[in-house]
Amino acid sequence: MFRVRRVSALALSLFLGVAPAAAREIVPFDAGDYGAGSILVSNGQRKLYLVLGDGRAWRYPVAVGKNGKRWLGTAKIKGKFVQPAWSPPAEVKRDKPFLPNLIAGGSPTNPMGPRALLLDRDQYAIHGTNRPNSIGTYASYGCIRMRNEDIVDLFEKVRVGARVTVVP
Repeated sequence: MFRVRRVSALALSLFLGVAPAAAREIVPFDAGDYGAGSILVSNGQRKLYLVLGDGRAWRYPVAVGKNGKRWLGTAKIKGKFVQPAWSPPAEVKRDKPFLPNLIAGGSPTNPMGPRALLLDRDQYAIHGTNRPNSIGTYASYGCIRMRNEDIVDLFEKVRVGARVTVVP
């Protein structure tokens, strides 16, 4: 007779040799040119780092832009929004014409999640998601997606005007 036991996601990921995509943690970080409170996003790692300035950073798993949608460079956080409404940008609307023109904040179909950090670069933001399985992948039109628990955590730690740098 076989006995079925529940196995935690962490235990299963360790058994398979894969780190869980849902683990935010403080890690060693050589800040170099990045001051405390700044954000570094690594597209290749699909990780976001919030620099603490003491040789450490918070590291969060994220989803980044899919092929042809990723961007590199520097931006600043120009606004912080709780339960943001979402209007699909023209490019998204062109690809998905069935989308409504506006999805209210708090709606389960709203792709922004519970918080958004709007960047001063085009229509990009760092935000939550209604597609948590996309975290750790190349999935967006250029926005940085986070687990909803993680964007709420990050939202409380950063300020408007903070520098965001996106690297390959």
